[in-house]
Amino acid sequence: MAKTLKVAVLLAGCGHLDGAEVRESVLALLALDQHGADYQCIAPNADQYHVINHVTGQPVPGEVRNILVESSRIARKGQCLDLAKARIEDYDALVMPGGYGVAKNHCSFAFKGAEADVRPDVAAFVRGFFDAGKPVGAICIAPALVALTLSGRKAARLTLGTDPGCADAMHHLGHLHQDTPSAREIVIDEALKLVTTPAYMFDDARLSDVWVGIERCVTEVLKRC
Repeated sequence: MAKTLKVAVLLAGCGHLDGAEVRESVLALLALDQHGADYQCIAPNADQYHVINHVTGQPVPGEVRNILVESSRIARKGQCLDLAKARIEDYDALVMPGGYGVAKNHCSFAFKGAEADVRPDVAAFVRGFFDAGKPVGAICIAPALVALTLSGRKAARLTLGTDPGCADAMHHLGHLHQDTPSAREIVIDEALKLVTTPAYMFDDARLSDVWVGIERCVTEVLKRC
C-alpha cells in the first residue's frame, strides 16, 4: 500500500492584507486533499504586525490579533498547530500560501525588501525542509520568504510573477527570478525541489487561473516526495 504523504501548510493569519490569502490557502488545501495527501496547518503563536480593515484597506488603530488564532479561522477550530510544536521530521513536504501576512508577520519583506529579516522560528522551519531535501511549494509572495531564508546559503530559481521590484530584490538576494505571464504558471527548481507559482501576485487574476497554478504547484511538490 502506498504511503499517505503528510504536508505542512504554513499559514500567516487570515486575510490577504494582514495574514494568509484565504483563497490561496483553501485552494492549496483542496489540491492536497484531491491528491490524497494529509495536511497539517501550522502558524506561529504570536501577534500579527498589524490588523487591516478589509473593507477600507486601512490599519485598525489599537487592534491586536494573534497569527495562530487567525490562521485557525482557515484551518477550523483546533486544527492549526502552534509552530513551536511542529517537527520537520513529521512531514514529507511544505506548502506556503501567500498573503501580505507572509511579508509582514513571517518576515519584514513588505517593508524592507531585500534587507528584510525573518522570524527565527519561521526561518528555522522553512530552512529545515531544504536541509532535509524535502520539497517546498511557495505561492504568491511566499517565494520571497524562501529567498530570504536561503540567502547566502543556497541560490534558488523562483517566480513572483512580473513585479520588477520583487524581481530586483530576488536578484539582490542571490536568486534567479523567472518572470511568469499569469497565475496559471509554475517554476520548478529541481535541485532544491522548490515549486513556485505567482497566484495573486497578479492582483486581478481570475480565481480559476489561481486554482490552476496552485493545483499544478501542489502536484509537482507531491511528485518529489
